[in-house]
Amino acid sequence: MPWKKKSLNDAKLYLILDRDVGTYEKLFEILKQSVQAGVDIVQLRDKKGTARDILAFSKQALRFLRGRVPYIINDRVDLALIVAADGVHLGQEDIPITTARSRLGAKAILGTSCQTLAQVRQAQRVGADYIGFGSVFKTLTKPDRAPMDLRLLQRVVKEASIPVFAIGGIKVGNVRQLQVAGIGRVAVCRDICLAENVSQRTQRFKNILIKSKS
Repeated sequence: MPWKKKSLNDAKLYLILDRDVGTYEKLFEILKQSVQAGVDIVQLRDKKGTARDILAFSKQALRFLRGRVPYIINDRVDLALIVAADGVHLGQEDIPITTARSRLGAKAILGTSCQTLAQVRQAQRVGADYIGFGSVFKTLTKPDRAPMDLRLLQRVVKEASIPVFAIGGIKVGNVRQLQVAGIGRVAVCRDICLAENVSQRTQRFKNILIKSKS
């Protein structure tokens, strides 16, 4: 199994570096501290940035990472291809996974956001490598989205044959609810990015998630 896919299968803590919560300089510092503290996979989410800025940040990030953890770019298949990112994350309204796969190749990690079991099944059929499922809790990233019933998330995790990361409003203060429910993979943004001590917050998440069997 290629190292990218193995890293994904082993991953429990997925960090989203959202440009809405900090400058590129701040996000790079968060990247360094969180990876050194145990984050398993990193995504840049930048809905407003220019192609030049996203490429510049991604090159810097990849130089630092040197293959230690996968680096994912949100939405931009074209930029992921140019910078040789490890993969892309696609929403339901973005280009099809099959199109992204044809451009990025079999080794690329392709993730997608899902809110229903039907979307998860379809994503698996067309070759997604992982699912981001939510919003689990109330989140500032998607303020108009209501929190979901955790029983649905449990069903998705049980049925899916690819990794499922719970996403949306996940904090150290509520992640144990997910762990108790048997959900052992999470994607986190603000609770790490805005933490006073990024390393300590990352380690707290990992200590909780390591106990999960999912």
